Amino acid sequence: MVGENQVYWMSDMKQLPVATFGERVWQVVCAIPRGEVLSYREVAKRAGFPGAARAVGTLMKQNFDPARPCHRVIRSDGTLGEYNRGAHRKKSPLKSEGVVFEGNRVRLSSRLAETAIS
Repeated sequence: MVGENQVYWMSDMKQLPVATFGERVWQVVCAIPRGEVLSYREVAKRAGFPGAARAVGTLMKQNFDPARPCHRVIRSDGTLGEYNRGAHRKKSPLKSEGVVFEGNRVRLSSRLAETAIS
């Protein structure tokens, strides 16, 4: 907050790089190793936006770039959630990466440890 007698010129301020919500989310998602998963909630938290799990889901659903492993982001209860290529197509790449399933849910012990990626 600028005080009454303080004046700041734009030239006096350093310009810092600012990552957008999407950029920060993609940084987290792209760091998830093969064979491991994170929940939408955990991705939002690690990106610095706790409480934005639904926005993470929306971003994942809009992804068509195969270099971004959105299939590694699941619901907190271990179910897969939606997938832009069809929910039924999300399980196959996860299984091929070694993610373990119990029925239609990811076995939660195969998820990333809460501190694995910062």
